[in-house]
Amino acid sequence: MVNEAFPSTLQSGAPAELNEPQARAVATTEGPLLVFAGAGSGKTRVITYRVAHLVATHRVPPYRILSVTFTNKAAGEMRSRLDRLVGPEVTRDLWVGTFHATCAKLLRRFHRAAGLDRNFVIYDDGDQRAVVARVLKEMKLDERRYPVRMVLSRIHREKQEGRSPEQMHRRDWADDQVVKIYQRYEEHLDAASAVDFEDLILRATRLAESDLPEGQELRHRFRYVLVDEFQDTNQIQYRLVRQLVRNHHNLCVVGDDDQSIYRWRGADVRNIRGFRNDFPEAEVVKLEQNYRSSARIVRAALAVIKPAREREPKELWTANHDGEKVSLVATSDERDEAAYVVSRIRDLVRQGVSLQDIAVFYRVHAQSRVLEEVMRVENIPYQIVGGTKFFERAEIKDLLSYLRVLVNPRSDVDLLRIINVPARGIGTTTTDRLVALADEKKTSVYGALDAALLAPDIGAAARKKLASFRALLASLTEKVQTDSPSEAANSVLEQTGYRKGLENEDTAESDARLGNLAELVGSIMEYEIEAQAAGEKPTLSGYLERVTLASEVDQMKDVPRLVLMTVHGAKGLEFRAVFLTGMEDEVFPYKGIAPGEEEELEEERRLAYVALTRAREHLVVTHAAVRTLYGQQRYNRPSRFLLHLPPQDVEPIMTRPPPPRFIDRAGWPSTRDNGSPWRHPMSGVGQNDAARPGERYVDKEVFDDVSPDLSATEGLEKGSRVRHARFGEGEVLSVERAHELMVVAFFPGWGKKKILARFLQQA
Repeated sequence: MVNEAFPSTLQSGAPAELNEPQARAVATTEGPLLVFAGAGSGKTRVITYRVAHLVATHRVPPYRILSVTFTNKAAGEMRSRLDRLVGPEVTRDLWVGTFHATCAKLLRRFHRAAGLDRNFVIYDDGDQRAVVARVLKEMKLDERRYPVRMVLSRIHREKQEGRSPEQMHRRDWADDQVVKIYQRYEEHLDAASAVDFEDLILRATRLAESDLPEGQELRHRFRYVLVDEFQDTNQIQYRLVRQLVRNHHNLCVVGDDDQSIYRWRGADVRNIRGFRNDFPEAEVVKLEQNYRSSARIVRAALAVIKPAREREPKELWTANHDGEKVSLVATSDERDEAAYVVSRIRDLVRQGVSLQDIAVFYRVHAQSRVLEEVMRVENIPYQIVGGTKFFERAEIKDLLSYLRVLVNPRSDVDLLRIINVPARGIGTTTTDRLVALADEKKTSVYGALDAALLAPDIGAAARKKLASFRALLASLTEKVQTDSPSEAANSVLEQTGYRKGLENEDTAESDARLGNLAELVGSIMEYEIEAQAAGEKPTLSGYLERVTLASEVDQMKDVPRLVLMTVHGAKGLEFRAVFLTGMEDEVFPYKGIAPGEEEELEEERRLAYVALTRAREHLVVTHAAVRTLYGQQRYNRPSRFLLHLPPQDVEPIMTRPPPPRFIDRAGWPSTRDNGSPWRHPMSGVGQNDAARPGERYVDKEVFDDVSPDLSATEGLEKGSRVRHARFGEGEVLSVERAHELMVVAFFPGWGKKKILARFLQQA
């Protein structure tokens, strides 16, 4: 039932919770509306009040309203607020969710028109990589020349632009082969009745653009559409939204071009900046009052973003008190930096700040290693957002693959994963023959099982094991028809012997894996309870869809522990205290900006703005004179973004002077002034906060959250000429595959260098 207090508050004027621009955005219901929402300006409040206003005042049926955002966490918060405003009975009928979850729901409903089976599966990143690897093997292509991740990145980029293999933009001869890989990749997905994340939106968009009756129904389904975080939409998402409002233009988009930080995964800031070109009649509202942060933090963030090119003019301000100054800390190296961060964290905890309200940010995952070491030594509990996720653990993926095969036996990726898990004597030779049979007969691997039982080149022992495996799946499939999802999961663990095998191992590791499986079954039971409470029947398909679409931020635990994460992962979050580490050129901004790459620098500036605006009360920014990253020692200047910080709002701190070699290399002042403390490079006088030196820690792995630029790395081989922003033109000596493509090249005047391939351009 609608909250009776809500309509009267709107009818008598704006609710007390809304300021004037917020109230205007809520009350503007008809036609297109563009809301520029500065950081911490209450955009979620505006969206939820607007939905409630449509339902309570204009009596719009809830099922005719669609509100989309980018994380399940944000969608959950939106639903929770709407429950309080209009009641759970009304919220239940609203369409509130992420783009992917919304499209998955629509495709389930219109699966035939979209060319899908009702029980289609959604392949996650690992599944997609497995399909590409299989395609490369079938096409006899060298994975070193066509790295799986890079090929998949290219396919995703084409889908985000709405292009099929036939429509793919070809830049050179190498793209001819990528087109063929893309085609075969799509064939495998179709054969498995599977889709990837991009397909969810692409297929829904094509259906909405079609003249099919289902397409027309889709275009008439929603009378009001709201899009949160609009600056993060890509082209295909924007195409979908425009189709959904084609008949009425009742579209409200809320976002901030200053917070557009996902260009590397397809986000197009031009969507929000060009919205008024597509909808000239659009009403524009700017939310500029920040409710989150202290005044000093707001002024610091605004000073960093103001020099950006082409931004929509916005003057972020706050009525909050000034608060403490922003700490700008110069450290000697990454160990010194980590020691200082831990010291300040302990101070905050003593002041009553909970660990769960403190976050440490870094630009790339590799920076977390030293921080983690020091946290462990100092016994500070922490969690990594963006590290190994629960649903990527081997035992979890094994059980989920079993469940997905039972729902959709045509999913080759899942069947091949579990065909010999736990070990049942079906070896690689038998599996390869089974895959070959499936290819010959143009069927799925499951469909080839019957043929394999009659194949003369498969031995009697192997045929017996395959027959036993097929009988096992048939038995479990019957269970799925009658049992609840959690009961089906327990049946899999029992009948396959998976649980018994781990119990027999009787090791700490097997106990941990059993605990993880119990956690997964518990997760399924929670889903069942939530589905029943929402008036829905819990299904295995529904649960599998939920976990596949879950994001890293959604899995954050509300427990008292420190959060370590990249700035990209911090989007949409806020903390009482934020430590922004590694603020040096070549680290943040992430790499040297060559001519023609100005937009990359612009996005890095926006990323810095996002980082600063996550803090409510305490903001500490650190940079190191020397940093070892990816196994290389770097001598970097403080980030150019720090030059814009207002001196009156900053407290400069120095843990110790930089080493002489750094001064020589970076060209900073190398003398002390009449015995006075060494001067901070930005402003003010440094303070000597002693920090223990530590043994140099060298990263052995490459971790980062930047999507590789395929155009810069295709066709690299020995003898290729390449160009680097710092080292100039050189010759490739060898190409290596680590976590991603590495190149060893010789640069005149610099010698031999090992560099990540995405930092190079072909000369």
